[in-house]
Amino acid sequence: MRRTLVVMVKEPHPGRVKTRLGRDLGMVGAAWWFRHQTGALLRRLRDPRWDLVLAVSPDVEGLSSRVWPADLPRLAQGRGDLGDRMGAAMDAMPAGPVCVIGADIPGVTRAHVARAFAALGGAEAVFGPAPDGGYWLVGLKRMRRHAGLFDGVRWSTEHALADSVASLRGARVAYVDTLRDVDTVADLGVVNIYAKMKQ
Repeated sequence: MRRTLVVMVKEPHPGRVKTRLGRDLGMVGAAWWFRHQTGALLRRLRDPRWDLVLAVSPDVEGLSSRVWPADLPRLAQGRGDLGDRMGAAMDAMPAGPVCVIGADIPGVTRAHVARAFAALGGAEAVFGPAPDGGYWLVGLKRMRRHAGLFDGVRWSTEHALADSVASLRGARVAYVDTLRDVDTVADLGVVNIYAKMKQ
């Protein structure tokens, strides 16, 4: 069965994406950063080991957008909170393992994604934790539907990962690398320092 990597993306309009980052950089600067960060991430994560799919927002504009690569399949994120939208994206994918990530994780590489898919060999779900108590990746083996996944999750809090794991109700869960997403200018500084340390 094919593996599928879904990347959640928003149209990079000032004031509509990365608004916390925009408070420091300005909304135009934050939108510019998101557009270029997402473009670089999509180029980096193309790999014959999985199919790359975009879950776009807003729905109508995202499906026809010229911002993102035209050759990548797209689906609309639809309505609801983050859990509703990620769950719908997972349900829409073909049979087989699926992982979902955001587009605002500068440190993610093909090796990180490959480790997540490999972890699903012995687990029903996988998470890539973030330092703030959330996560940058969630994946499912999808041998069966996990009823209740994402129910009761306190999104955008330090409880998001723990709540999401709890919603799986005893499923075998694996964890892979901890990576930082970018919400603020301070996050950008930490990411840049980390990148220099890795060189």
